[in-house]
Amino acid sequence: MSHDVTPLNPLRVFEVAARLGSFTRAAQELSVTQPAISRQIATLENYLRVRLFMRGRQQVALTPEGERYYEQVAPALAAIAAASSDLRAREQEQPLRVRVYPTFAAKWLIPRMGSLSAAHPRLKIKLISAVAPVNFGRDDVDVAIQLGRHEGPGIRCQHLFTDVLQPVCSPELLKRGPPLDRVSDLAAHRLLHSKYRMTDWAYWLEANGYSGPAMADGMTFPSSVLTYQAAMEGLGVAIGQVALLEAECRSGRLVPLFTPVKRDLAYQALWPSSEASKRGLRTFLSWLKSEAAKSPALSAAGGAATP
Repeated sequence: MSHDVTPLNPLRVFEVAARLGSFTRAAQELSVTQPAISRQIATLENYLRVRLFMRGRQQVALTPEGERYYEQVAPALAAIAAASSDLRAREQEQPLRVRVYPTFAAKWLIPRMGSLSAAHPRLKIKLISAVAPVNFGRDDVDVAIQLGRHEGPGIRCQHLFTDVLQPVCSPELLKRGPPLDRVSDLAAHRLLHSKYRMTDWAYWLEANGYSGPAMADGMTFPSSVLTYQAAMEGLGVAIGQVALLEAECRSGRLVPLFTPVKRDLAYQALWPSSEASKRGLRTFLSWLKSEAAKSPALSAAGGAATP
């Protein structure tokens, strides 16, 4: 069964012109020209085969048919506007579900979220902490921030910054020694590891040309955030992610050692292509990109994103 659909834009123009009783004022409200209003009204009249307005030199007035038509369509258009407004409000009320690593959330994202809330107070964020790679077909999330390459069908990504590694220790450990003047001096210290980043020390040592005896096993912790806490407590030397330890190094709680090394991996924001038009997601991604480009430590190490 076919349905004869009334042209909606001329109908909207008719409602405004009838409500205001003027083509000129309707043009002002809709930010168009008066001739454009006249053309839209003529289109509707031709479609309906009814004259809706009586036109004078200086004014227009609804015909009896126009009055009856306005009484019928105005409530319908108001209902459509109300339904659209309600739907948009509901979308804004739904939190944006952001999936992140626990350490990334604690050391990078949460310390910066005050600026996001200040700039976009109506944007609600729900953080979901996980380590395993995201599966948008299974996980109930809108966007994920992960390390590595995750391109694929139906997935869009935004580069944030390259992963940069550098040893760190507490100022107390540095004072009490043994000294840490050369890379080989690390052999005299306990090395701290995160169980999820067990290759970081080997990668950094190789990149710095170390070919001496194997380093001692040291201590392993269940997360990077606990590894960094152990370093701040003076338990040993951790291999740190430069982007996540800016505050600790700036405050002096941790001291960066030797030369930072860029990995061939980067932090990326990932989201399903089907969610690309979501307003809160666009706002969050724009803010993420801006924040990622601000890192002075990453800029010095060559891992910052370009704004």
